[in-house]
Amino acid sequence: MFSQFKNIDTAFKHIRLFSLFLIVCCMVISCFAIYQYYRFYNLKDQRIYILYNGKLLTALASDRKSNLPVELRDHIRTFHQYFFALVPDDKAIKASVTRALYLADESAKKQYDNFQENGYYNNLIAANISQEIIIDSIQLDVDRFPYPFRCFATQKLVRSSSTVFRKLVSQGVIDDLKNQTDNNPHGFLIRRFELLENRAEQLKPEAP
Repeated sequence: MFSQFKNIDTAFKHIRLFSLFLIVCCMVISCFAIYQYYRFYNLKDQRIYILYNGKLLTALASDRKSNLPVELRDHIRTFHQYFFALVPDDKAIKASVTRALYLADESAKKQYDNFQENGYYNNLIAANISQEIIIDSIQLDVDRFPYPFRCFATQKLVRSSSTVFRKLVSQGVIDDLKNQTDNNPHGFLIRRFELLENRAEQLKPEAP
């Protein structure tokens, strides 16, 4: 009789172990199924369908973090183009600088006010000088926030009698506004903008 109880107790232990093993297996399978579902769901969300020339094309969207350096450099480049690429026309200068000021804070406005007080824009208009800018390189640190940058560029000041090249070096940090607008498509803002260097490099007389 005692051996029967012993056998029943052993069988019960085996059944309990088997039940626990089965429950663990079911939980593992369920978790794996949920993981796969969300993985597939995220991949589906990243798939973009583009209609081009009557054809449906498929593309995969990437997250912003993978494109962050590209977007930051484009923001810096765009700001400098608006701020420094100017024509000898008062309305055109104001319109271009206004676009630039959407991309930066009051530190850029302060630099604009300094240029105005020094008669910089009036000299461009009076001498009929067109100002272009070429971005040579941009140093950027995406491991620190706000993202510090330093921009190396060449200014080209063209007038009827000569062309002057100036070396321009600027720096600042970039904040993420988390909000994109028509005037600021990347949603970044340049802060603590300052010019480190802005000096004449070369004078090239125009050929007659």
